[in-house]
Order: sequence, then C-alpha cells, then structure tokens
Amino acid sequence: MNIFTYSYPVKVYFGEKAAANNLVTELSKVGKNVLLAYGGGSVKKNGIYDELVGILKEAGKNITDFTGIMSNPTYNKVKEGARLAKENSIDFILAVGGGSVIDCCKIVSAQAKLDKDIWDYEYAEHGAPTEFIPMGAVVTAFGTGAEMNNGAVITNEEKMMKSPLWGAFYNFAILDPSYTMTMPMKQVISGAFDSLSHSMETYMGSPRNVNLSDEINEATQRNIIRNIRATLKNPDDIEARSELIWAAAMAENGILKIGKVTDFQCHMLEHQLGAYTDCNHGQGLAVLHPVLYRHMLPEAAPQFARMAVEVWGIDADGKSEDELANAFIDALADFIKEIGLPTTFKEMNISEDTDFRAIADTTILTGGCAKKFDRDELYKVLMECR
Repeated sequence: MNIFTYSYPVKVYFGEKAAANNLVTELSKVGKNVLLAYGGGSVKKNGIYDELVGILKEAGKNITDFTGIMSNPTYNKVKEGARLAKENSIDFILAVGGGSVIDCCKIVSAQAKLDKDIWDYEYAEHGAPTEFIPMGAVVTAFGTGAEMNNGAVITNEEKMMKSPLWGAFYNFAILDPSYTMTMPMKQVISGAFDSLSHSMETYMGSPRNVNLSDEINEATQRNIIRNIRATLKNPDDIEARSELIWAAAMAENGILKIGKVTDFQCHMLEHQLGAYTDCNHGQGLAVLHPVLYRHMLPEAAPQFARMAVEVWGIDADGKSEDELANAFIDALADFIKEIGLPTTFKEMNISEDTDFRAIADTTILTGGCAKKFDRDELYKVLMECR
C-alpha cells in the first residue's frame, strides 16, 4: 500500500426525509443569496423543486435559479453559472440533480471566485483554485458519486475536449433514496454501471498486490451487481435503490482509492467519445470495458483472475490464471447484456463516420493503468467497439 493521508470534507445526510430534517440547519451556516442549480424539468414534475424552495424560503434565503444544466455539461454552461453567481452576489450554491449538475456547480463555484479563465488556469498554467462559493448537493440521480469529490468532467465544445477540471468539495450531500425512484430505468442502470466502472477502474490501479482498499472494493462491486439485478427485478425496491446510491458514493469518496494510483483509462477514452458524440456515459463505458480489458489481459491477468473469483463467484478449481482472467471478462460482458446495456457503438446510434482517430489521439493516457496504452491501440479498441 502506498503512503497516504486521509481526510474527507463532505458530510453525508443519508435516508428518507434527509432534506427536510437537515437542510435548514445547514442553510443557517451560509449567507442569504442562494443559487439553486438543476437540469431539466424533472425536479419540478416530481415535486422536489417545490419542497426545496419551501425549505430555502423557510430559511429566509433569496433564490436565483440556474437551470438547464445538460448531460455532459459544457464549459459555456459553467461560465453562465459563474456570471449568475457574480451578478447576484451568491453566497451559497445548492446543486440538485445527478452528476452533470453536481459537476457543473463545482467549477461554477471556483470560476465565480477566479479572475481568469479556469480552463486555461488549470491546463495551461497548471494552477489550482483555492477560493470557492460554499455548496451543498441534493442527489436525485445516482451513479457518478460526483457529490463525494472535487473533480468535474466538463465538455469544452470549442476545444473538442471532455476533460477533468478541479473545483470545490461540497460542504454536505443529501442522499435520499426516495428522490431517485422516478429516474427512468435506463438511467438507473447506466448510472449504476458507472459506479461499477469506477470501482473496477480503482481496483485495476497500482500497486497490484491486493490491499484492504481492494477487499472493500470487491464487496462494493458485489453489492452493485446484486442490487442492479434486484432493481431490475423490482423497480420499486427502495432498499436496493438505497444500496446503489450509497455504493455510488463509496466508489468516489476516496476509501477505495486509499494507498493506490488508480487506472481510469476506460473513463478517459469514454470522455473523448462523449466529446465527439455526446453519448450516454454509462452506456459508453459498457461498450468499451470488455474490449479494453481484452487488450489489457496479458498485463492485468492476476487482478482479473482475482475479480473472477472474489466478485463474480467463478470457481477457480482446475483453472489457470489466464482462464480465470478470461472468465472475468466473459462474466462482465454477459452481465452487460443481461442488464440491457449496449455492447456496440451501433446499438448506441454512434455513426460509423465518427472520427475515432481523433478521439484516440486526444484521449488522456493514464499512469495507473496496468497496460501502458498508446493512442494507436486505443484507436483499435474503438474500432472493435463499432
């Protein structure tokens, strides 16, 4: 295990009525002007918006709406939010939604306090923002675990890059499983698969000797797999939904990453696929993972073989390490089909004419991956996914 220091700033309020029971207390700690951020109209249709506005008004807050935050949030949307924050002297941001809203607001929080363009500041000057507008998150769509960290994935349409930016941690996050019960099932499953992907990408990092973080990770993966199946069997099973929303947070609250350098090569490749196609993130990961893992197999066989046994319950008796490693990839691919996620880009309606060469050539290469990919091999992966 690598040397580490562990501390975490995000307070979590988990369970039904978490907003009603705790939000007023948290709001008493911040100023009067609140930016209420959300995506489309779902939070208004399901009543969550009205509930939160009522709590904000009860706390005596002035509300400015920041709406229309899209899936795969754009850098222009970040700049819009930062302008609103400055113009309205915003003291606090309340992000309501899933990973897209939550990610967008992390960078709004930083950009509103920064006199220079945050994209150039982080990528050209290699700076890190140090001042932020305080924030809280109300999670209504789970999977990304975005409420648990200060990283955001933002699409810069001018640069054709869907890339990480670093902003603020949330002061607190409200995880009420009942808020997620109106999510479309396709969104539930693709979000939960993103959580599984986060866990696998962390597990596949280095060092590759199994440590306590990895053993907790194995349990998290088993939990996600079991509760995706339970949710598909009974969409009204709030206990299964509760497990999935907490598993998403566990995958990104740092605990699984303690003492490790993570992989996340699959995520970096999918991000650039998203920059060029605006595709669904979880679906893109589902298509990419088995293909990428077959390319990784010679270098990653020991970890794949262990996941076959410890996560997927495959009997190791009489099987070689390579046979177990292949069995893991087969089990993952079969599970993706079982839960109704796509297995090819064609199923995602991604055109054959997509510039896969440009996607590969602009993908960030990660240092923690078991295999040191070059962009030619990433191009091969993309072409095999068609």
